[in-house]
Amino acid sequence: MTSSIHYDRIKLFEEMEKQFDNKNEQYFKELLDHHDNVVRTRAVCVLASIGAENAVEPIGKVLKIDKNALVRHEAAFSLGQLGYRSGIPALADAVRYDSSFFVRHEAAVAMGVIGLEEARKTLNEALKDESEEVRESAVVALANLDYIKATNRANSLFSKMTGG
Repeated sequence: MTSSIHYDRIKLFEEMEKQFDNKNEQYFKELLDHHDNVVRTRAVCVLASIGAENAVEPIGKVLKIDKNALVRHEAAFSLGQLGYRSGIPALADAVRYDSSFFVRHEAAVAMGVIGLEEARKTLNEALKDESEEVRESAVVALANLDYIKATNRANSLFSKMTGG
C-alpha cells in the first residue's frame, strides 16, 4: 500500500469517527459503495451499531452485491448481531447462493444467532452444502434453534451469544 492511500484512509477514518459520534446513518450508508473494501467493511460495522433496524436493508444489499467476500462476511455477521427478523431473507439467500463458503458459513451462523424458527428450512438445506465449514455452522445454528424451541429463551443473551 502506498503511503498516499494509507494517509487517505486514516484521514477518512478520522472523519468516520466524527460521523459515528454524530450517529450519521446516511453518511455510513453512502460509504457502503466506497471503492475501498476496508472502508466498506468498517461502514457496515458502524452502520449496524448506529442504525438498528434501519440498517438491515442497506446491509442486506451489501451482503447480496458487494464484490468482496470479506465485506459480505461482515454484512452477514452484522445482520446476525442486529438480530432482526427482517435480516433473515438476505441471510437465507447468502446461505443458499453466495459463491464464498466463508460468507455462507457466516450467514448460517447469523441465522442461528437471530434464533427464529423460520431459519430452520434454510439451515437444514445447508447441511448438504459442499463446504464442511458451512455444514458445521448449520449444525451449530440448528442446535441453537433447538435450544430456543425447547426452553422458550429466544431473547436470552446466552442464546444470542451461542447461536453460531
